[in-house]
Amino acid sequence: MAELGLAGRVKKRRRSLPLQGKRPVAPDLVRRKFTAPAPDVAWCGDMTEIVTDEGKLYLATVIDLHSRRLLGYAMDARHDTELVVASLNMATATRGGDVHGVIMHTDRGSEYTSKIFGNACGRLDVVQSMGRVGSALNNAVAEATNSSIKVEYIHRHRFTTRTEARIKIATWITDWYNPHRRHSACDWLSPIDYENRHTATEQQPQAA
Repeated sequence: MAELGLAGRVKKRRRSLPLQGKRPVAPDLVRRKFTAPAPDVAWCGDMTEIVTDEGKLYLATVIDLHSRRLLGYAMDARHDTELVVASLNMATATRGGDVHGVIMHTDRGSEYTSKIFGNACGRLDVVQSMGRVGSALNNAVAEATNSSIKVEYIHRHRFTTRTEARIKIATWITDWYNPHRRHSACDWLSPIDYENRHTATEQQPQAA
């Protein structure tokens, strides 16, 4: 109003919020360094869309950046905060419940910047990290993992119902991806074999 030369009541300034979805966001603690020296140092997560004859299905994943193991996953007809929380809870259960200090890296989608997901991370003592907006490279491992799931399994099958897709995708992850799927980032070992090798190395007695 002042610019127009109009007099009147004083306009109160509103407190500005971050532009990305108008929600506060966590700092990027990963900075495109998608490796970790041990399991449960840093995880990453993302969502992807799956087509079934019954309609769309959304898959949320949580991946360990050390071993590329799919620790948690959840599927539902809606992509919402409950879906990403469910994938985080499964990852936590996979690790026995104690995930104190683990970094959880995601994009800045509304599901991950939500208060509900933030509270879930806080309850588990998980530290949130978020890549900057504008490039898939800021969450490259999660994007690549979901792409691999699609190329190597989902796109090779037709799912009549969402339930069929859930069961078959979960079975493929459990029976094939984690125990057998080899990764260049893991010295061409599977995620579980790579973690087992790390554990065996850590348990070796130190030389005197």
